[in-house]
Amino acid sequence: MDWLLRRRGLYTPSPLAQIFIYFILIFWTIVVLFPIYWVFTTSIKLPIAVNSGPNYIPWVDFQPDLHAWYKILIEEGESTTFVPFINTVIVGISSALIALGIGAAASYALVRFKYKPKLGLIGLFVALVLLSLAAIGYGGAPVNLVIVSAAVIFFLLAQTIGKRFNAHLGNEDIAFWLISQRMLPPVAIVMPIFIFFKSINLDDTRTALIITYVAANLPIVIWLMRDYFATIPIVLEESAAIDGATRLQTFISIILPIAIPGLVATFLFVLVFTWNEYLLALFLSTNNAQTMPILVVAQNTTRGPQWWNMSVLIMLMIVPVIGMAIALERFIARGLLVGAVKS
Repeated sequence: MDWLLRRRGLYTPSPLAQIFIYFILIFWTIVVLFPIYWVFTTSIKLPIAVNSGPNYIPWVDFQPDLHAWYKILIEEGESTTFVPFINTVIVGISSALIALGIGAAASYALVRFKYKPKLGLIGLFVALVLLSLAAIGYGGAPVNLVIVSAAVIFFLLAQTIGKRFNAHLGNEDIAFWLISQRMLPPVAIVMPIFIFFKSINLDDTRTALIITYVAANLPIVIWLMRDYFATIPIVLEESAAIDGATRLQTFISIILPIAIPGLVATFLFVLVFTWNEYLLALFLSTNNAQTMPILVVAQNTTRGPQWWNMSVLIMLMIVPVIGMAIALERFIARGLLVGAVKS
């Protein structure tokens, strides 16, 4: 029995320890995958099999049937299912890519450039923005005139009293301010966002959802990619500068290829947040821009708890994301360590 307890090497546990480790891993794998298995088996059950009690194994506990898939994809597919699915794909991928592009550039700038914005100028800018909105909303002033006037006033004040301001912020303050935007509950801002898009005739459009999701997910992209860019040695950029490369060329040709694992992992994080988002989509879409989370909830509220139909919709939602994660697994394995090692 000693061979069961004897370690084979410094990093090789004993056979008994290996058996225990594999048991824990197999058990945890079952725990993680069982909800997906349960949803899938529910989607191929008849209503009587779903309501009669827990049935786990096809052809043993119940006879599988594709009636729910036929109803969702064939009978209601063109009129009910396909449009929300296409909306989810377009809005999710577009907003994630736009947020990733803007966030990557912003996070790189926060790592490599030093910013010292003056608090007084920031307060002056915010005050002029609020006054401009009040003039447009309550005073009925022309938008173009207000924007030009505010810009001129800001420039004049910045060149005069703005030079007396001494207190300023740093890169860390800017980064914290960005991520603090995610601390605000969406329910607190959803009504102003809805009224804004309603006033410019963009309600119930993919454009409104894309703009909102980009703004909501941009802080996450900046926060994650900022730590990743900080791990890239600056020596690479200095060598490129000696060879005559500009900042933009260095960023596109050297930094971005190195940061592909972090970009892929961050993209999937943002895509999942957008793919599953419900509250903002509920207020900003009705028919034309409806997404899959809205359809899943509507399936339950309008017709009662039809778990078999809901399971089909849930499978349609999770399979593309799982497939994308599997396809990009080799990048995600490294990208999940975003910012874990500091240079």
